[in-house]
Amino acid sequence: MDSGDEFDGGNETTRGSMWVLDRKLDQPMDEEAGRIKNMYREKKFSALLLLRLAFQSLGVVYGDLGTSPLYVFYNTFPHGIEDPEDIVGALSLIIYSLTLIPLLKYVFIVCKANDNGQGGTLALYSLLCRHAKVKTIPNQHRTDEELTTYSRSTFHEHSLAAKTKRWLEAHTFRRKALLILVLVGNCMVIGDGILTPAISVLSASGGIKVDHPKMSSDVVVLVSVVILVCLFSVQHYGTDKVGWLFAPIVLLWFVMIGGIGIFNIYKYDSTVLRAFSPVYIYRYLRSGRGEGWTSLGGIMLSITGTEALFADLAHFPLSAIQIAFTTVVFPCLLLAYSGQAAYLMENKEHVIDAFYRSIPERVYWPMFIIATLAAIVASQASISATFSIIKQALALGCFPRVNVVHTSKKFLGQIYVPDMNWILMLLCIAVTAGFRNQSQIGNAYGTAVVIVMLVTTLLMILIMLLVWHCHWILVLLFTFLSLVVECTYFSAVLLKVNQGGWVPLVIASAFLVIMCVWHYGTVKRYEFEMHSKVSMAWILGLGPSLGLVRVPGIGLVYTELASGVPHIFSHFITNLPAIHSVVVFVCVKYLPVYTVPEEERFLVRRIGPKNFHIFRCVARYGYKDLHKKDEDFEKQLFDNLFMFVRLESMMEGCSGSDDYSLYGQQMRASTSDCELTFSSVESIVPARSQTHISNTISSSIADTEEDELEFLSKCRDAGVVHIMGNTVVRARRESRIYKKIAIDYIYAFLRKICRENSVIFNVPHESLLSVGQIFFV
Repeated sequence: MDSGDEFDGGNETTRGSMWVLDRKLDQPMDEEAGRIKNMYREKKFSALLLLRLAFQSLGVVYGDLGTSPLYVFYNTFPHGIEDPEDIVGALSLIIYSLTLIPLLKYVFIVCKANDNGQGGTLALYSLLCRHAKVKTIPNQHRTDEELTTYSRSTFHEHSLAAKTKRWLEAHTFRRKALLILVLVGNCMVIGDGILTPAISVLSASGGIKVDHPKMSSDVVVLVSVVILVCLFSVQHYGTDKVGWLFAPIVLLWFVMIGGIGIFNIYKYDSTVLRAFSPVYIYRYLRSGRGEGWTSLGGIMLSITGTEALFADLAHFPLSAIQIAFTTVVFPCLLLAYSGQAAYLMENKEHVIDAFYRSIPERVYWPMFIIATLAAIVASQASISATFSIIKQALALGCFPRVNVVHTSKKFLGQIYVPDMNWILMLLCIAVTAGFRNQSQIGNAYGTAVVIVMLVTTLLMILIMLLVWHCHWILVLLFTFLSLVVECTYFSAVLLKVNQGGWVPLVIASAFLVIMCVWHYGTVKRYEFEMHSKVSMAWILGLGPSLGLVRVPGIGLVYTELASGVPHIFSHFITNLPAIHSVVVFVCVKYLPVYTVPEEERFLVRRIGPKNFHIFRCVARYGYKDLHKKDEDFEKQLFDNLFMFVRLESMMEGCSGSDDYSLYGQQMRASTSDCELTFSSVESIVPARSQTHISNTISSSIADTEEDELEFLSKCRDAGVVHIMGNTVVRARRESRIYKKIAIDYIYAFLRKICRENSVIFNVPHESLLSVGQIFFV
């Protein structure tokens, strides 16, 4: 417990301790705890169920990666093909890129670095936050580490992991740099959510012009825009409503492109299969034809969607995703690219429309419909991933408060963010109508994807050291192989920054500024709360002698502090010397875990003497949990508060003698009726133990319990008032100009347009009391 905690002192430690029934009396609770732990372990699936999950994963995970054959060869050779050998070299690069990045790096290595099944850059960051003190908002308590989902490994003090941990924690700059790295990756994924629908839908719609050459390009763009508007307009229904269609569509897509690839290899030129020899990669790069190095930017589009594979990991078990990729996705993609290459060997002039030109005439229009549907599925996956990124940024305190709608009660990952949905739609239409061709959008798309991959590689280095405790040689080998491929592609896309590659950089920079400024303001507000919190002695000095009046009702004081009395409370009673009969300091915080079980979500403890009726309730959430605007939030808060009072009364009744020790972390009290164990940490009040506990309470304890419970019930009936701080942040006069712009203009603007806390907590206006305060940074 930190030095600023109000619970210092023997008596308050006892009252504010976690009540844990002894194994002798609480065997059902031990069994329940075991059940919870088993619930969050990796489940074992039958072979038949794994196959079904692998089939379902096709529609959610692989839509983006599977639609890449629509535009890869055109973006690789936008100015035509000079030598047929260039086709073989490009195909060889595609084959080994698919093997090294999606297959080996992601499916078999990176995807194992998941946070209990959750993927993405934030999941990697959460793992690092649990293994090292790198979180920039230090609002964690040691009881948080006792959560069922707060799993982490230990290491020896002199190990490489320990040295890495100390290096990472040594300077604030390194922790901030790590956070910015994560935010850069997240911002690029947002850019991916804009560019994926644009290039996928535009490429699929281009099939109309192939069959009708005289048709204007404006018609193709118009059709693409109409499809995009329809796509974004149905987002509020959620993927759960239409998800059952995705897997059959994508499976049919893979089967068709694989079958067409076999047909083209047999019909046109089977010698393209020599591209499986890496020798042709060397010959292609050495020749310098086909724009040589810069064409790598187009070849890199063959692995786009791989980053979405990791981000969408939460929907399915890793083994199902591995089965789907190795048995369906990987071989069908190899056949599709080989078939296009075989067709181009005899039809070099058709490189612009290589995909549609290579389709046999009999299946052209069915394939066009399937390609359009597959492009929509791919777009849907990237849009959903963007929504998840925004919610994860909210949990980090790195994005303004926006409305997050959970579209499915069964799957917490399926969310809809209305504000971001329409912003994405406008940007996506602007990109589609502005560029009007696949080439420049492809350049932009490649830039976003390769930066996300580089960020993932850098985070994986820390994961392998701190979490997996790998030998430094293995870490070095993984880093070398990953960076050789990704840096090569990165250098290629940098050469195309002026040809469309600047788009994701501009989009990501805008979102990065928003995230960094908001996070800076959040950290400064938290530091202000920490430095201006009131001491316990000040609370104990409250009373009628100072003219303080206790009015009927319950006051819920919302604060970001998990310890100490917030400044808004002292500011409030200084100006209005009256507080409610019962005061509860409510702190809602996010932890670096994917979820907090409901049984472990609330911490309740008493502040000050019992007759003060002042409590603290800390509600803890993971980054995948429902938003704190739960309809049951207030109900759960009071249920846990009442349970705390019952437990406290029972403990006092069972402590018939003073035969217990105050030394150490644990204290035992035993009587002939019951035997209890409690520790000097905050109180977790699990509702599941209510029935078992009530059977152990004697009549004398029940009388004492009912007194305060009746008092709390009467206060609740008298009315609940939600007291929230309205803090205004300003830059100091002597601050530098960039700080004044960031705080006084950007942060102030974001504060005005973001949702109010009262709306997030679903607080009725008639029971809201706002306390204004201002501080300078």
